[in-house]
Amino acid sequence: MDDFSGLRRNMVDCQLRTYDITDRAVLAAADSVPREAFVPENFAHLAYLDQSIALPGTGRALMTPMVIVRMIQLLELQPGDDALEYGGGSGYGAALMAHMGAKTTLWEPDAPARALSESALRAAGAGEVSIVATQPSRESFDAILVSGACEMQPESLFPLLRTDGRLIVVEGTGRSARVKLYRKSSDIVAGRPVFDAAAPELSEFRRPEAFVF
Repeated sequence: MDDFSGLRRNMVDCQLRTYDITDRAVLAAADSVPREAFVPENFAHLAYLDQSIALPGTGRALMTPMVIVRMIQLLELQPGDDALEYGGGSGYGAALMAHMGAKTTLWEPDAPARALSESALRAAGAGEVSIVATQPSRESFDAILVSGACEMQPESLFPLLRTDGRLIVVEGTGRSARVKLYRKSSDIVAGRPVFDAAAPELSEFRRPEAFVF
């Protein structure tokens, strides 16, 4: 554990602080939540590298630390907020938000990933995170973190936002991918790009293939 604590501190100091991540609560969460708990044991040595990590046996992967932590910073979470991580795989993002005092739910439709998240969250001391397989109620959340890249705008998640709620997502793939932050005002959800970033794709938000004659 001492070795992982040193790697975690190095991640915070050398990756996160140099990537416009300055919020103390976000940095404290990243310095406290054991990222190695969210990958298979034989992948633990990769947990703090600046790279995404595929979760074997699932359709999910962890985003790079810099991207997921900066996305959470932009959600401007407050203690007591209702927060959702969608497609979070083993639930690292949910654990970070729970550490910041949010009442957090992980919605993970991928059954193998959901099973992995149950053990990972317990091991990380984040057993208070609710894990669901199906869509939560409408207008349930102040903040939504989409943990993967979406080729299409994730419009199906917008009804889950309360008024003044925020949703953050990586839209696009490859070099065209960028993080977009959406806010809901009344019944209108509007978004703006905030920084360029890549992430593993979420298959459920792929653009349908066009039929070619």
